[in-house]
Amino acid sequence: MFEKILILILAYLLGSIPSGLIVGKVFYKIDIREHGSGNLGATNTFRTLGVKSGLAVTFADILKGTLAAALPALFNVDFSPLLSGTLAVIGHMYPVFAGFRGGKAVATSGGVLLFYTPYMFLTILIVFFLGLFITKYVSLSSMLAGVAAIIYTIINGIWHGWDVPLLIVVLILNVFVFYRHRTNIKRIMNKTEPKIKWL
Repeated sequence: MFEKILILILAYLLGSIPSGLIVGKVFYKIDIREHGSGNLGATNTFRTLGVKSGLAVTFADILKGTLAAALPALFNVDFSPLLSGTLAVIGHMYPVFAGFRGGKAVATSGGVLLFYTPYMFLTILIVFFLGLFITKYVSLSSMLAGVAAIIYTIINGIWHGWDVPLLIVVLILNVFVFYRHRTNIKRIMNKTEPKIKWL
């Protein structure tokens, strides 16, 4: 029991590492929470610090989810990687190291799925970039990728047997993503959501 509790704590702390805040303060001497959307995630890093920093933060946030999901295997403990991964996503959204003001759960959720089911990760990555190419909205593309994860899980369940824990976690992660994008949804409906200019 102690090892499982330790894994959950470590997973949350991993997720709490504020990649965007670190990159902004170390390399640019700014707090990205005071710029753009005020969010710590990769999208605001792209807008505030540029493509290189945005990519670095994206990869770091994905890695947090992947490492957290891998903790049970690393500690050789019989424990669900989906559960430890979910704790990392919560840490990313509400990081103890950044005043509980974090990102929007997308990249870290992707990192969890990358570890658990790489084919799903590739599928939702394709959906994300297709959505981005068509709509130019990062937020909408992120939510479309979340919906694609649900559809993938259902189709895979029908054809290969149901992975109930995965279905539950994918639904939970989608709740996180849509809730954290609630202001973006309003801006999309009002046609005031910023579009990317590099694609």
